[in-house]
Amino acid sequence: MERKTDSAREEPVASCPPWVLREYAVLADGERGALVDPRGRIVWLCAPRWHSDAVFSTLIGGSGYFAVEPADRWHVWGGAYEEGALIRVNRWVTPDCVIECRDALAMPAAPDRVVLLRRMRVRRGQTLLRMRLDPRPGFGVHRMRRPRLQDGTWDAEAEDLRVRLVGAPDASWDPELGLHAEFRLREGQQHDLVLEVATASDAPRLDAGELWRATEQAWRGAVPDCSALVAPRDARHAYAVLRGLTSAAGGMVAAATTSLPERANTGRNYDYRYAWLRDQCYAGLAVAAHGPHELLDGAVHFTAERILADGDKTRPAYTVTGEPVPDERTLGLPGYPGGNDRVGNHAGQQFQLDTFGEALQLFAAAAHHDRLDKDAERAVSITVDAVERHWEQPDAGIWELENRWWTHSRLCAVAGLRKIAAVLPGAQGRRCAELADTVLAETRRRCLHPRGHWRRAADDDGPEAALLVPLARGCPAPDDPSVARTRAFLEERLAQDGYLYRFDHEDGPLGEAEGAFLLCGFAMALATHRLGDQVGAFRWFERTRAACGPPGLFAEEYDVRQRQLRGNLPQAFVHALLLDCAAHLSGASALPD
Repeated sequence: MERKTDSAREEPVASCPPWVLREYAVLADGERGALVDPRGRIVWLCAPRWHSDAVFSTLIGGSGYFAVEPADRWHVWGGAYEEGALIRVNRWVTPDCVIECRDALAMPAAPDRVVLLRRMRVRRGQTLLRMRLDPRPGFGVHRMRRPRLQDGTWDAEAEDLRVRLVGAPDASWDPELGLHAEFRLREGQQHDLVLEVATASDAPRLDAGELWRATEQAWRGAVPDCSALVAPRDARHAYAVLRGLTSAAGGMVAAATTSLPERANTGRNYDYRYAWLRDQCYAGLAVAAHGPHELLDGAVHFTAERILADGDKTRPAYTVTGEPVPDERTLGLPGYPGGNDRVGNHAGQQFQLDTFGEALQLFAAAAHHDRLDKDAERAVSITVDAVERHWEQPDAGIWELENRWWTHSRLCAVAGLRKIAAVLPGAQGRRCAELADTVLAETRRRCLHPRGHWRRAADDDGPEAALLVPLARGCPAPDDPSVARTRAFLEERLAQDGYLYRFDHEDGPLGEAEGAFLLCGFAMALATHRLGDQVGAFRWFERTRAACGPPGLFAEEYDVRQRQLRGNLPQAFVHALLLDCAAHLSGASALPD
């Protein structure tokens, strides 16, 4: 006999309160991503592409979501990703049943169509599940029009999007709340929902079984074995995150979200749904350290394509389709608590010298694996020319601040020139090596402190954790006294409780001005490893990789005291540096020192 759920323990699905960031999981297929809260509510999805307007924007105070959850309020939640895939299995336990909801964005992905798969299964007992689907394109501005049910499929339109839902033929439509339905399932039973949001007018068959099989096969072929690396499960998960954030055109977004605050009520929240070339290079280098996998080719292709198109006017960031990043604007939404709504990013107009240095390192890694094609070879020449013309010019730097003579930018350029010099023949290689010596000599004259460590900038004696990135890449060489002295100086000034911060802030001590910066923690592990201190390197690696939420996702920053994530997620370059560490600390790096 089916159990009647106590109405006093039921909760309207229409309510979507925010959660702390560590609790959210992400689904991604390379062309867009969705965020799922622990209660089974998908509260963020842009369609059809990463930088498109959101269809579900409840995450930042807008409208629109897709919920599947137990009607019984008295339940706890958990879940995990299937290994090597961004297939998330949410798990809910009530007093007398165990329910799983398997979620994924279908793969292989199409740029004009997102397909969301949700499979509910009762492991023990019986349950009543409730569904609510309320798409609101344009960050909540638009509602679905003319909903109709035909042959078991719901079909509706809004603006230039078409929405179809399979699996809820008995659902009811409410103009204010969207589609709502209930499903009663017994032990062993499962039920599938398939949601499509598309710009295309065609309507291919949405068969849940076929879509799940194709998605599982796509993930099996996309993520390599990482069993030879340290922390193999986390390393493989990091690779899956990078794959999920990378478009078929090769562009990798910095994160799936916009406007999630780095610090409450300070205006420090940004739109990261774009491809930063620096981050792309970090990911490509991390993958190359493991082997010549698909994501390396994609990173090389996208980076080379942008440099060939724009030359020394290459921007730091683009859309994943290679277009300029739009100017910043607000949407008039409340924003995630502590933040405000913002789309677009001003960094797309900056000059950041280190981008060119990282690109040269990426091209050198591709050459080592014999993956440097003719277009990339032409991009190498253009990149070297750009460094030669602009290395003395102040730039905005990695943190996208005011234009200054940042030490990190110059050392990254030197690292890139030296890496590419080692793979270029004859006069080309000598030219790069000589240019590297010139840049390093002048940087040493301007930016080396009398005590032997590197300054933050030519006019700033403060500590700068970004310097660990070129140090970890071998610039200067590990036997240069400045390397050990800089690493020690940064640890003394910027480390606290085993975590590392970016730089000193005038508006507060470490941990109050901003969170620990996880990219820098992993870079410290790599730099410490480069200096031969394996115990110290593992200490930094293990401490930093603990700074994630239950789904194993990293944001840009970590609030050490509150053990909370800060900023957009999942942050691609943090996952890239974790993978880089896993390859190098295992002693299995496929790249030469």
